[in-house]
Amino acid sequence: MNMMNVVPLQVTGAATLAVVLLALWAGSGGGARAMVRAAVLRLDRISTGLAAILACLALAIAVAAGLWQVFARFATETPSIWSEALVRTALIWMAYLGVALALRGGALVSIDVAHRLSAGALQRGLEAAALACSLSLMGIMFWFGWTMAQRVQFQEMAGLEVSMSWGYAAIPIGAVFAMVGALAHFLDRRAEELEYAA
Repeated sequence: MNMMNVVPLQVTGAATLAVVLLALWAGSGGGARAMVRAAVLRLDRISTGLAAILACLALAIAVAAGLWQVFARFATETPSIWSEALVRTALIWMAYLGVALALRGGALVSIDVAHRLSAGALQRGLEAAALACSLSLMGIMFWFGWTMAQRVQFQEMAGLEVSMSWGYAAIPIGAVFAMVGALAHFLDRRAEELEYAA
């Protein structure tokens, strides 16, 4: 196996283990634990709120550009060369930023049945395993998304004439927002889907 492919996995694994252990430590109790928990939840309120605003803005841009594309094609019979690329890029940004909201709400890695059937240390262990899976995936997405954004920085998007890095940057940026959301969900579980599940 290529050493360049092993290093990201090793770093991601070590960082995931460290964050999960920190989250387990900060998950209950007062003093320094409560301060760490409060700091993460404050950061989450800011970052998840920002991710939600940016995801909504990306969706609005995609809708506006899509409407323009339809209007230009059928009303003026001169299709726009930039709108399709803008729609695609905006939807990519919306999806990757939306992952943070899904993780914060506990909707992405959902273990409803196992959570309902377990209690105490087993239940917390399942939550820690879900956190580790989410953080590992987001860490890998960050690492390789960042690498891809750097590789394509001198290529231009057809129609938009901007660097393709702007499109690929959604992957690492979305992953950072998602990591904060996953950690905040572990520390302050919001599992409304459990209450309404049949």
